[in-house]
Parts: sequence; C-alpha cells; structure tokens
Amino acid sequence: MDYFQDQVAVITGGASGIGKGLAEKCLQEGMKVILADIEGEALQVTVDAFRTNYNNPIVGHITDVSVSSSLEALRDRALTEFGAIHLLFNNAGVGGAGGAWTGTEKDWDWVIGVNLMSVVHGQRLFLPVMLEQNTPGHIVNTASVAGLIGGVTNAPYSVTKHGVVALTEHLHRDLLLAGSKLGCSVLCPGIINTNIGSSARNRPQHLINEDNPAPTDAQLAMRAQFDAVMAKGMLPGQVANIVFNGIRDQQLYIQTHEHFNDRIQTRAEDIIQGRNPDPKLYQWLD
Repeated sequence: MDYFQDQVAVITGGASGIGKGLAEKCLQEGMKVILADIEGEALQVTVDAFRTNYNNPIVGHITDVSVSSSLEALRDRALTEFGAIHLLFNNAGVGGAGGAWTGTEKDWDWVIGVNLMSVVHGQRLFLPVMLEQNTPGHIVNTASVAGLIGGVTNAPYSVTKHGVVALTEHLHRDLLLAGSKLGCSVLCPGIINTNIGSSARNRPQHLINEDNPAPTDAQLAMRAQFDAVMAKGMLPGQVANIVFNGIRDQQLYIQTHEHFNDRIQTRAEDIIQGRNPDPKLYQWLD
C-alpha cells in the first residue's frame, strides 16, 4: 500500500501514545480516520484537537478491544461512516504485571485480552471485509521489541508480545498464499514516550485483584526508574513516520531502535546453540 489520500484507517488505542501518533500521521496523509479507545474522555479530547487542526473526516468510537463484540461494532461503525477499511492498526495495549508464577489469573486474563486477543479478534473481524474489497490495504499489529527478545518486562506482557509477532507472521504467510492485495506488518517498538506505565487505570473492575497489597519501596523505585526512561523515549510521531515507511516498503518486521538488534541476534544464537541466556541480558532498562 503506497497511496493513502482519502483512504480509511481504523486505529485502536488511538487516544494517546503510539496510536495518537499514528492517527496524526494518517491525517497528514489525507486519510479518513476511525479512532478507537476505551477512555471516552481522552478519546474525545484527542478527536476535538485533531478536528481543530485537520479537515479530514475523523470519528471517535469507544471500544473495549478485549471484547469481540466491541470490535465488531467498531468495524461496523467504520463501514457505516466511510464504506470501506484500507488500513487497520491493531495497536491497543497495556503494560501488565506479574512474574512467571506470581501473576494471578486476573493479571493474565487482562493482559492477554487486551494485548493478544484484541489482535486475534481484529484480524478475524476486519480481514474478511478488507479482502472482499479487493483493493490495496495493510494491517499493522503492535507488538514490542519484548516480543523479539526473551526475559524482559513482566511475563504476561512478554508472552502476549511474542504471540503478536507469531500471529502476524502467520498472517503474512496466509495473505501471500491467498494472493491478496493486502500487506501486513508487526510493529516492535523499543522505548517510546507513552503512558503505558499507567495502563492499570483502564483495568476492568472485575479483573482487579481482590488482594492487592501496596507496592514495596523497591517496586516504587523500579516504577520511577521505568517512568524516567520512558519519558526520554522516542516520540510517537517519530514512530508513526517509521511505520508508514514500513508500510510503503511492505516490511513485515518494523523496529524503532536498531540497538536492540544485538540482543535479538544473541537470542537466536542461544536457541541454535542450545545455550542459556546471559543473565545480564534480563535487564530491560540498560
């Protein structure tokens, strides 16, 4: 896909962060935009700001991406408003919490629902429509560099991001076998200046742990360190420019930070050689 003027983009997690950056890039390219987010107030603020600066049609739609019927309603809204869907960003995500055995069932349900099943549902619900259009289009699934390397971040987050990478690889294969005009990419961002560290603000009440002890001093210090690193990260607008270059180039894997490549290569070599990872590489914030 290399033509965007007057085409239709659907973006989940679009009220802030990478999703908001992608939305602005879509508007700059002359696209019509359906912006979805679970935070209604933040979504409206973003839509209003874009309408002030751009003349493109833009619609906000409150969406819980972990719920299949909510994504189905988003798809139908896009078709009702604009009659087609050309560019789909399965972008919504949460940071998550919990270790390999300390994460509760509710921790896993929350993170898998938002980070992985939303992409499964998005592909399942949107792809038939986009295929039937028989026009050029593209799907971008947001994973993370944590989906390309091992043992970083928390367990539920890493598991879901590895899953999104694998899912997009399968999508790429299946689109090729179908002879489709659609392309796809998996976005694997590194350190980006977003508010994902506070994503628990959107955690559904029924998935909040009943026994949720106050964070320890060590956990608070780690959280502060994480927030400080994220605040110095790449701006979402820069990410959006990288993504659109990747779409134009039909690039399956889209990264934002080349300095993670050594760690990706080391992981592959560890697998090939049957070698255990160097424990120092478990440090995410180095």
